[in-house]
Amino acid sequence: MAAAKRKTKPATASDLTHLDRRGRVRMVDVGAKAATRREAVARGAVRMAPDTLAAIIGGTLKKGEALAAARIAGIMAAKRTHELIPLCHQLPLESVEVEFKPDHGGAALLIQARAATTARTGVEMEALAAVAVAALTIYDMAKAIDRAMTIEAVRLVRKSGGRSGAFLRAGEADWESGPRA
Repeated sequence: MAAAKRKTKPATASDLTHLDRRGRVRMVDVGAKAATRREAVARGAVRMAPDTLAAIIGGTLKKGEALAAARIAGIMAAKRTHELIPLCHQLPLESVEVEFKPDHGGAALLIQARAATTARTGVEMEALAAVAVAALTIYDMAKAIDRAMTIEAVRLVRKSGGRSGAFLRAGEADWESGPRA
């Protein structure tokens, strides 16, 4: 997979797929595209006090099991992305996974989501929505003990499938190394 390439010239209205010839917002017609296997992985983090991270990992929050709630919230967000992002297509998701890893040294909970489908358009927004809503759920579950938490670095890590090909963000560490929560 190749690293991301940046355009050197500013985008014009004709470059933007969500605008028609007159510059009005529209939903992209994907009817002529082939249905292919598409997968996207996104990541983010919730930075917090070390004691907050310990309470989340240890399952001792008064609101209950934060990781389970955040996992379900992330999956639900992926399934409903088309309702959250105005011009997103509704996709028949085949798989959504949400995982967590504690970063004790950085006092953060790392989040990764993977979404997959066989469809005419990609699942990047679904993976990103899963990470963002999982992070918001962690915040909600732990805000009673740490209102200073921050949600950081929600980003697409990789994607495959479709006409635009593969994308791999440079500098991303392998998720498989290290313990998971």
